[in-house]
Amino acid sequence: MQRVLLLGPARTAVSGVSTHLNQLFGSELARRFCLFQFQVGSEGRSETRAGLLLRLIVSPFTFAVCLLYTRPRIVHINTSFEPKGYWRDLIYLTLAKLTRRKVVYQIHGGALPAEFFAGNATLTALLRRVLSSADAVVLLATSEMRAYREFVPRARLVRIANAVAPCEPDLRAERYVNAEPLKIAYLGRLAANKGIFETIEAMRIMRERGVAAQLTIAGAGAAAAEVRERIAASGLADRVHFVGAVFGEDKARLWQQSQVLAFPTYHHEGLPYSLLEALSCGVVPVICPVGAIADVMQDGVQGLFVPPHDPRAVADALQRLAEDRELLHRMALVARARIIEQYSVPRLASEFAHLYQSLV
Repeated sequence: MQRVLLLGPARTAVSGVSTHLNQLFGSELARRFCLFQFQVGSEGRSETRAGLLLRLIVSPFTFAVCLLYTRPRIVHINTSFEPKGYWRDLIYLTLAKLTRRKVVYQIHGGALPAEFFAGNATLTALLRRVLSSADAVVLLATSEMRAYREFVPRARLVRIANAVAPCEPDLRAERYVNAEPLKIAYLGRLAANKGIFETIEAMRIMRERGVAAQLTIAGAGAAAAEVRERIAASGLADRVHFVGAVFGEDKARLWQQSQVLAFPTYHHEGLPYSLLEALSCGVVPVICPVGAIADVMQDGVQGLFVPPHDPRAVADALQRLAEDRELLHRMALVARARIIEQYSVPRLASEFAHLYQSLV
């Protein structure tokens, strides 16, 4: 059985890449290939600054030992086009190529390649060399495929979209049509560029308009304290509830109790798992069309698109769904069907198995 070494954060971390790794390890792919993991990054670790520095110094040597011990034919690097992750993973890619491993370089969002080192011809040329050296570059979005094909025509580019584990939602009309107030969820990392503050401001605007709505914020991140402060300062404690990070049954319960996902992110997204989970569970998204999001849903069909940095547009979209419950129910049904057809874990495993097999 061929061996594959996957690089990524701790599988227990609150991270989209961690979810991706767990899906691969729990799928048919793990029965067709012998999968190992080499943990990279800070997510899922509890370490001091000195511990972080020590890990960064010894990590290349630890990776080299891991290559000798696991003897993989393929090294599957999961990265994103953000400076810290790019430079860290460049070391692993170089070591993998020097030891004659096949390299799958999967990019989970971040800046597009032409923008990454804009204005620096030397680093841009290095980036082209890096992408060309990988045996396959895996992308999430059709928009990324176009941008990468133009930037590095010689690279082997493969689009493999994320997937979501199945759920069995209650899609009866009663969940949407007769329920008051509108039940909204925000689930994701708490960061300003994820649209969390636009969502809170939209709730304030809807209160002024007299629209009945409740928002549950679930997640963790650097902006958590500011989120609490903003809720209190806006006088929204009776409408907005902050529950922290949720997992397992608590997360499933949140999806079942929600009708709308408010996630007006303007981050350099790949394909957010919160979007796929929401669609799978019959929760209609109000979201910005960044990254691969426009590949998954159409505006007015499975959900509503809003422009970035625009809380009033978010409020307008949420109010539209609050006042047209038949539209809300219809979108939920179409969204669920879309996920079943195109974004299953067996499809994900099959596409990676085909890619791995083509390399070995």
